[in-house]
Amino acid sequence: MAPRVPRDVEQEYPTAEVVAKLRRLADALETEKPFRIQIAGERIRVPAHATFSIEHERGDGEEEIEFQLKWKLDDDSDEDEDDSESDDEDSEDSDSGSADDAADKAVV
Repeated sequence: MAPRVPRDVEQEYPTAEVVAKLRRLADALETEKPFRIQIAGERIRVPAHATFSIEHERGDGEEEIEFQLKWKLDDDSDEDEDDSESDDEDSEDSDSGSADDAADKAVV
């Protein structure tokens, strides 16, 4: 397995794609199964035991809500479990330059 490179990406999607991703995520959370998602061209596997949080930020004339899933990079103990459906496909990539710390973060 290739080493994981630090990454901090924000990707915009059409509403229909967001709805589909959220439905698959909700199904995976409800059934306590791992979840696979493709964000800006990279396939990401979210383990079933990932921590889910909702974040709200306000400042500089705008507000933001983020749905976050976090887990430790070495915490893939449920690797052999079935993943929720197939990966999503992206049509456009948008990378930013800063790195994320010790946990993967999938903002869906």
